[in-house]
Amino acid sequence: MGMLYENTGINEKGHLTFAGVDTTELAKEYGTPLYVMDENMIRDNCRKAKNAIDSYYDGKGMCCYASKAFSSVGMCKIVSEEMLGIDVVSSGELYTALKGGFDPSRIVMHGNFKTKADIAYALESKVGRFVCDSVEELSIINDMAKGCGYTPRVLMRITPGVDAHTHDFIKTGCTDSKFGFTLEDGTALKAAGEVIRLENVKFAGVHCHIGSQIFDIEPFLEAARLMMKLLRDIKTMYGRELEELDIGGGFGIRYLESDDPLSYAVHLKAIALTIKELCVDYGLRQPFLMIEPGRSIVGAACTTLYTAGTVKHIEGVKSYAAVDGGMADNPRFALYGAPYTVLNASRMNDNADFTGTIAGRCCESGDIIQENVTIPYPKYGDIIAVLSTGAYNYSMASNYNRLARAATVMIKDGQARLFIKRESLEDITKNDLL
Repeated sequence: MGMLYENTGINEKGHLTFAGVDTTELAKEYGTPLYVMDENMIRDNCRKAKNAIDSYYDGKGMCCYASKAFSSVGMCKIVSEEMLGIDVVSSGELYTALKGGFDPSRIVMHGNFKTKADIAYALESKVGRFVCDSVEELSIINDMAKGCGYTPRVLMRITPGVDAHTHDFIKTGCTDSKFGFTLEDGTALKAAGEVIRLENVKFAGVHCHIGSQIFDIEPFLEAARLMMKLLRDIKTMYGRELEELDIGGGFGIRYLESDDPLSYAVHLKAIALTIKELCVDYGLRQPFLMIEPGRSIVGAACTTLYTAGTVKHIEGVKSYAAVDGGMADNPRFALYGAPYTVLNASRMNDNADFTGTIAGRCCESGDIIQENVTIPYPKYGDIIAVLSTGAYNYSMASNYNRLARAATVMIKDGQARLFIKRESLEDITKNDLL
């Protein structure tokens, strides 16, 4: 039936429920397309991540939510209340985090190309850390930090050369990557010497991120081993023992029943043990450890609702069922064939007698939500639900074909509230000039 998580169910009317609420009633009240989020699950995921790093790493670390997965003022407020840090990659994400009440000292400024305007805004806001991809960028931050009133901490982003066994588009730790200092050819170690000489920043540590939607723990452990070896080599070569290690994120979630993600506890227990053992072997102090989960915090905590339109049958080829959304609210299938579980929320108990493609309404042949879906026949007006859409759906949404961005509803303890308003036609044209 595709019930991936305990917060989905079927009520006495045969309708899909999410976080205890009838999804067809939500569609009727708020319209579609509609992102529906479960606040209790989000908070629970935040606590599990924080508790894992606190428990297995002796409280010497920080879990930072990767806000690129889903950023809004309300989301930042939730994450801040759960005492996580946050990583941002633009002035827009930084502004959103600050507006959501984040303590700047718990904000990490990422991005492989921070504009000078981004850097100036981050320094003005006194963010806790910058993660940097080049010596040139570090030099710019160093120059701009002079006289700014505090000394920002900086971390070098390292490309460790680890194959994370995920889709090529979401691999970030391989040697051929636009991100970071390459480890294999000695670039990272050489660059560390230049960073040490910078006077207006604090060279605090190193960072890596090997990719996204990873189920295997071994790539994380290999990355940890390589980073610890780099910390040892920096100390040996330059006499400087760095204080921080950011191991990134990338923990997978369940999109399909066949997916088998590991818990934060399993991940952090193994990562922490590896780091602690290498600290003893290398004669290093235990570094402050950071992780950056995004998808695993918010991905499963959302279901997107659509209204079904017409069905097209091509004899001997396939069938298409159209919905009132598509790549404008979820471009992930169009980008890299991302898998999703799709349900007919209006008739959960009916026979699954339709197999075909769920197609979006945009004027692109590639505007597909999912192929080879088997559900009860989608009658015109039925509500179609796509599960696990909390990460990289709203945050990657667009106004393609001048479609308004969808509304978001947040459910807490069985009560729904509007979390992000649906864009209006006026919103779409408000920046247009004659």
